[in-house]
Formats: sequence, structure tokens, C-alpha cells
Amino acid sequence: MTLPTYDQFIAPLLSLLAAHPEGLTTTAAQTAVADALGLTEEQRAVRLPSGVQAVYRNRIGWAHDRLKRAGYSHSPKRGYWKLTEEGRRFSAVHPSLTDEQVQALALVKGSPKHGRTASGDGAKAKASAMEVAPARTTESPEDRLESAVEELGESVQNELLENIGLNSPAFFEQLVLDLLHKMGYGISRKDIERVGKSHDGGIDGVISLDRLGLEKVYVQAKRWKATVGRAEIQAFYGALAGQRARKGVFITTSDFSQQAVEFARSVEGVILINGERLTQLMIDFEVGVTPRIVKVPRVDLDYFEE
Repeated sequence: MTLPTYDQFIAPLLSLLAAHPEGLTTTAAQTAVADALGLTEEQRAVRLPSGVQAVYRNRIGWAHDRLKRAGYSHSPKRGYWKLTEEGRRFSAVHPSLTDEQVQALALVKGSPKHGRTASGDGAKAKASAMEVAPARTTESPEDRLESAVEELGESVQNELLENIGLNSPAFFEQLVLDLLHKMGYGISRKDIERVGKSHDGGIDGVISLDRLGLEKVYVQAKRWKATVGRAEIQAFYGALAGQRARKGVFITTSDFSQQAVEFARSVEGVILINGERLTQLMIDFEVGVTPRIVKVPRVDLDYFEE
């Protein structure tokens, strides 16, 4: 007997979380959904090719990912799943999902990172606004592979923001400095200093670009729920002027208002990095991320030339 596909776990998972408005641990939810679908011990023992996880748990995880993308669920703390207010309303109106609704959720596109809170509340996406990915039946294997890599990347970005939100502001400041060092700023890790939030007019970190410290980059890191506005960027620019600094990086887990972006463009030396760009940089430079290598075979035609 084959295992259910991840979309077949969506409806029972939604029903389970609706029946437990206080939320459930990830392990408890996965076990309860497997019980509800009557998975045998043999089915539960099947593992991914990598051997790191049971297939059914992985697929239930992807089912939850789809609920999160739709704004119906979130992880208020690590290893814990709970429906959002929007999710509870949706479940109350739709106690039994139709095949079309399951399909829409299974193919929901995008992510909840726009409008999410730093504590991992998830997006309040409306069902009517959900983007649905186009049908993939006509895509080539190469196209499907590219789509899968993109989808995995989006999921990792969402998880990174959730985990950042579950840690302290001090941890976030340190993460930002670790990332900038990985990106090549500072000759050594000792050239990067975390200042803290009660010093230097809101400056959280200082990076020396040369051994004598003649050229420095000043950093402000904000693990915020709300959009960062023009006033905050102006204050940061003023703090840079107070340090006689020419370069500054303002990083947030949320986003910047259009006025903040326009102000940063109007002055020299201020770079803005929002949550989406931050997590993409974390993936690119492997900060808080472990890459997984997948070998895709291809015929070496040069070998067969006589």
C-alpha cells in the first residue's frame, strides 16, 4: 500500500488543528494525522532516501507548509503548530474541504513572509488572494527540478524567519554580524564588534574593513513586526553622521516603507536589507543553513566519442 501524497494530508491536518485550537507539537500532530488516515507501521517505517526522516512525517510537514503559505497556520514556538485566526475562520466555514479546495491549497504559491510578524504569526492571506501555481503536467523534468529547488528555497526562507523570531534580539544582532562576515566584511571575525542597544545612538555593530580600523561599516539590526519607516532610517543616518561614518547597513526581519526606501536612495552610504533579502543571503552564504547535495545524472557524450 502506497503512502498518501502530501496534498492528501492537508484536509486531515487542518481538521486536527481546528479540533485543537491551543495547538499541538509537531510530533503529536504528525502522529495524530497518521492515525486518522490509518497508516500501518510498515508505512510509517518508510524513510526518505537520505534516511533522515520518515516519509509520512516529511509529507505532513509539507502539508503544514501549504497551510502556512495560505495564512491558515503558524508556529508560535519551535516544534509547535497552531491555526491562525484566519485559519480557524476558514475551517469553521469549510469543515470538509472539497477536492478543488485541497488542490488550491496544495498548489498555493508564494509565502507568508510579507506581513508576517517577527514572532512567527504568519501572514493573514485571504483565500481569494491566494496565487495558485500553474499546472505542471507539461513541464519538463528539468523545469520541475528548477521549480522544486525554488519551492524548497521559499520554505527555508519562511523557516529562517520563524526561527529568528523565536530567538532574542541579541541573537539576531549576532546573526547579522556573522552573515556580514561570511559575505566578506571584516578581515577577521575579531574585526566585527557587537555594540548592543544602549550605546552609540542605536548602532548595533561595527565592522572594521582594514586592520587599522580607518574604514568602518556601521550596522543596525531590527527584529521588528512592523514596517520600518522613514523616521527610523533618518535616525540611523543621523547616528552614522554622529560617528562620522560613511557606510551603514540597516537590516530588518520585516520590510521598509516606500518613504524609507526613497530616503535611503537620496543619501549616500546607506543600504537596506529586508527579511526576504536577509534570508536569501543566509541561504547563499550558508548561515543557519546546511546545503543538501542532490546528484542528477547526465550522460557524458564526450566519453562515447571514438
